[in-house]
Formats: sequence, C-alpha cells, structure tokens
Amino acid sequence: MTSPSSLPAADPDRRRWLRAGAAVALGTLLPGLAAAQSTPGTETDTWPADALAALIDRIARRNAVPPDLARSLIGQAQYSATVAQLILPGPPQRKNWTVYRSRFLDPLRIGAGSDFVQEFGVWLDRARRRFGVPPQVIAGILGVETIYGRNMGGFRVIDSLSTLALRYPAQAPRDRSAYFGEQLGDFLQWCARDRRDPLAVRGSYAGAIGMPQFMPGNILRYAVDFDDGGAVDLIGDPADAVGSVANFLASKGWTPHQPTHFPLQVPSDLPPATLDALLAPDITPTFSAADLRAAGLPLLPRVQAYPGRLAVVRLPNADAAPDYVLGTDNFYVITRYNHSAFYALAVIELGEAVTAAARG
Repeated sequence: MTSPSSLPAADPDRRRWLRAGAAVALGTLLPGLAAAQSTPGTETDTWPADALAALIDRIARRNAVPPDLARSLIGQAQYSATVAQLILPGPPQRKNWTVYRSRFLDPLRIGAGSDFVQEFGVWLDRARRRFGVPPQVIAGILGVETIYGRNMGGFRVIDSLSTLALRYPAQAPRDRSAYFGEQLGDFLQWCARDRRDPLAVRGSYAGAIGMPQFMPGNILRYAVDFDDGGAVDLIGDPADAVGSVANFLASKGWTPHQPTHFPLQVPSDLPPATLDALLAPDITPTFSAADLRAAGLPLLPRVQAYPGRLAVVRLPNADAAPDYVLGTDNFYVITRYNHSAFYALAVIELGEAVTAAARG
C-alpha cells in the first residue's frame, strides 16, 4: 500500500486532504464536525479495537483521510443489528422470473417512470448522445433501484458500512468485511471531496447511495456532475443520477446501437447435454449465431445476422416452464450493475414500458 506521503501528484482528491492538513480537516473540512468531535460519549468501544486500528490505518493510506478524523467519525457510528441481519442471505427460494418481473413492472413504477422521463428527458437524451446509452435503459435502472428517488434507503451510511466493515456477521457464507472497509474509506473520501457531513448521509443497508444506489467507490469512479452544478449530487439531482448511470454503463463496455437481447424458443427435443453446454457460460456472451444453429437452436433472421457473441440465458419460473433469451454484450453490461439475468431483463422491460407510457 502507498503511504500518504508518497501519493502521486496526479491524485487530486487525496492531495486535497494533504494540502488541507489534519488540523484544518478536523475542524472545518466537513460540516458540523468540530461540534460533533466535542460531544461526549463517542463510542469507539463499539468496534473491536484491533480491527478498528487496522481499518483506520488502511483508510489513511488508501484514502488519505487523517487518522484522527477517521477515528472520530467511525467512533460516532452505531452498530446496526438490522444491517447485520439484512446482509445475510435469505432462506432458499425457487427462482421465478414471472414473480420477480411483476415486482418491478407495476403501475407505481411505470407511472413514476413516465413522469420522470417527461420531466428529465433532456438529460436522458444528452446521456444518449454523450455515452451512447439509450434513455430506456437508464430509466429502467433508476426505476428498479429506487423508483426514481422515492426509496433511496433510510440507514445512516456510516452506520451500515462500519457495521459491515468491523462486525460482519460470523454466520455469513463468506467474510466481506474487507470490501466494506474499502467502501467506508471511499465514503469518507467522497464526503470530504464534496463537503458532505458523513454523519448525515443515508442510503441502503449495504451503504448504497442516491437515486442510482451507487456504492461509495463507484461514486468516486463513475459519478459525474452532468449538469455542471458544481458538485456531484446523486441524492437530489436527477441530471447527475442520469449521467452517472450512463457513465457507469459506458465504462463497463456499453456498445451504442447494439440490442440487449433476442427472444429464444428452446426445442423440447433438444438433448439435455446440449442445453447444459449452452447454459454453462451463464450470462457471459460466448456463442456465435452459427454455433447456436449448429447446436440445434432455431434462430430468427435478425439473430442469424447478428455478428456478436451471445449468451443462452434461462429464466426459471418455479414449477412452470422456463423462459429463455439470448443475451448480447450489452445485456452482460447491465449485469455489471447487479449480477443477475433477472435484474437485467427487469431493467430492460421496465425501461421499455416507462418510455412507452411517456409517449402516451
């Protein structure tokens, strides 16, 4: 790891911390922090001492947050048993695409999305021109994530991230505390950069923030001040939310004018071993149209003419017959937002429904 004293000059966010100096940062860089520091009863003993010391050291090195500042802020965070419970996987359930789809393609989201598209269409169009991402895909993500800002989460982000970084539940299938420790450091760095009070920001139980539910690391990497308002605001500025989602997808490899998927009917007499081989790559585009035809899949003419790679995606419907689609590279890009074919197709179909409703 790089120490703060040897940070490259090309990293302006970190250099800002160093130029400000620890004393200045502690007193003035974050709103209300001086008063908060003098408040008695800071609960640093909420967290395991050794783990806390190691985390503060990593944050100081990685994010150039002064150690005293990190200790003060994390010391004022509160352990959340609710967060620790919610991060655990729920009981096993049979996957059902039809039920999942119905949760997102509902009148509330479609109506809210239609209003959003009509009000903020200028930013959706600008994102399409700048990043090549269609308005309906951006609208679909914002609708699935937060119903266009109506449900951005009510957990204090510093509580969520501190809980998951320092007291990750031992009964979880795997320990992800290191990841959440990185996110906590990124969160403090972002708050300093944009002069936000880290004790006031709220988000999801996992620490995702704003209309697009970006984790703090993704805010630092992909969020943009799309309307040149002077700062990135994913919580209250729809333009920044739109531009940031588009920038994320473009950065993950979105290809303009490429479809996201094609319909697919799998013949009932297709040998199970052949189908298993086609499904093995999951959502990763692997096969050419010629490969799929040779395997015995009937393809529409537009699929036969498609030059890119395709993934055979199965969408289980519990006891009913599954649905299938052929996912393109753009379908895969949407799953970089959430690693799920269900998620990607819900985003696509909600976005289509929303833009159709907006057109009247």
